[in-house]
Amino acid sequence: MPNIAFTAPHAKASEIGLSVLKQGGSAVDAMVASAAAISVLYPHMNSLAGDGFWLIQKPGEAPVCIDGCGFAAQNASIEYYKNLGHQQIPSRGALAALTVGGTLDSWQKAREYAGQFSHSIELKDLLAPAVELAKNGIQVTKSLQHASQKVSEDLSAEAEYKAVFEPKGRTLQQGELLQNPQLAHFLTELGEQGLDSFYRGDIAKQLAKSLTNAGSPIQLSDLQSYQAKVLQPLSVTTSKGTFYNLPAPTQGIASLLILAIYDEIYQEDWSQAQKVHGLVEATKQAFLVRDKEVCDPRRLSNNWQNLLSASNIISLAKNISQQAMPWPRESAEGDTIWMGCVDKDGTMVSFIQSIYWEFGSGVVLPEYGLVWNNRGTSFSLQAEHVNALKPGYKPFHTLNPAFAVLNDGRRMSYGTMGGEGQPQTQAAIISRYLYDNLSLTESVNKGRWLLGRTWGSDEHDLKMEQDLFADLGKDLIDKGHQLRSVDKVNELMGHAGAIVLSSTGQVEATSDHRSDGAGLVDKISAKYT
Repeated sequence: MPNIAFTAPHAKASEIGLSVLKQGGSAVDAMVASAAAISVLYPHMNSLAGDGFWLIQKPGEAPVCIDGCGFAAQNASIEYYKNLGHQQIPSRGALAALTVGGTLDSWQKAREYAGQFSHSIELKDLLAPAVELAKNGIQVTKSLQHASQKVSEDLSAEAEYKAVFEPKGRTLQQGELLQNPQLAHFLTELGEQGLDSFYRGDIAKQLAKSLTNAGSPIQLSDLQSYQAKVLQPLSVTTSKGTFYNLPAPTQGIASLLILAIYDEIYQEDWSQAQKVHGLVEATKQAFLVRDKEVCDPRRLSNNWQNLLSASNIISLAKNISQQAMPWPRESAEGDTIWMGCVDKDGTMVSFIQSIYWEFGSGVVLPEYGLVWNNRGTSFSLQAEHVNALKPGYKPFHTLNPAFAVLNDGRRMSYGTMGGEGQPQTQAAIISRYLYDNLSLTESVNKGRWLLGRTWGSDEHDLKMEQDLFADLGKDLIDKGHQLRSVDKVNELMGHAGAIVLSSTGQVEATSDHRSDGAGLVDKISAKYT
């Protein structure tokens, strides 16, 4: 009977993670190995100079979460940008590289936590597969080709980006080999010096020098003062179980609100169109709360503690009718990877890692072949804004890995990439799996919808994949939704995945057929001594 599993949006990353699990490694170590590898395999989606978030759950214990969100540099103030003539933060280039990448310290915190109850594999051994991939080269996927074409004009002035990601003087083509020997060098140094070197060692000194040379406001002191945080996750209990997600500054609260509102309004005799309508309208209510309330934890309103209360959920549910609420509103895009796993001891991980937009800021540090994130572009330069830029503060994050403990004892790690689509895809998976009783694979892979925008889209309307639109489109348009169809199996809808572990130890894993991924299962009985 399978008792270990790994799912990632690239099959090779899944194989690397599962290999660590088969060796008896912990879920955390497997995730570190895979996270390093996927930064090479999917460089448009994530980087080790981006951010990362974890949910880790040991059997019988409450999950813990790790916030690896970077903060704004001390030089990055509203006045700094306005003195340079900017009314908003540039989306690309050195001025977009204004927040510290937090993912590597989140790895460190996760390894320290897991080390309390499991054997830890040497870091250099975990990074070795990623080193080989960067050195020997990866095969360019359709997803990577599309991203390369999309950003080429935006990043035409970024010479170091072009040197690494347009080595033949043109955009990347599916099937060709892409090597990044400088990134292999970085990963090797990281394995030898340790993760802390990114912030407080020789690597940090080189990073700071390169960032300064590029024109970024980040200094060595910003890297040195950064620490990821181990926290309690947010949670909400519905008729199906207890669901967990990340606190501010992520949109985890929106993901939980959608599930709770839907559970409040759900009726068993609903048609499929009514179910999707309910989920879309619950999304609107959750996003209105999110956009008013989610910000750096130091700025949270007095109302924050009440947002997931039963009374607030009932109040929000009452705003939903049989007709669609007028939309749109501004929304956020983002590029991300989500991965999940379970180890031989039943410890489960839900993990997400991102650089925000495709290829982040486009700033590539030449010594390390490392792409810096542009997460700080979600800050506002308006002082009165809830997410106003301030040195040392964290920006609003779309990232939110999810986890659930169900009433029947099943435990579920699930999530997706996709900006605004993340909470919506999570809700689609849960509604199909737990309310419609579809298989895990069907729940992830059936046609989906998206309210707002995600990577590759600036449209704020309600989009639906053609196969689902053919069945439900007319009914939803009749309810007042501004709906249009898009191609089926569409990457706009994100790269989702899920793992479910039953109370008897049976494990199931799946990966989105919109990605290049795989959900892999195996079994192991060996224990470390």
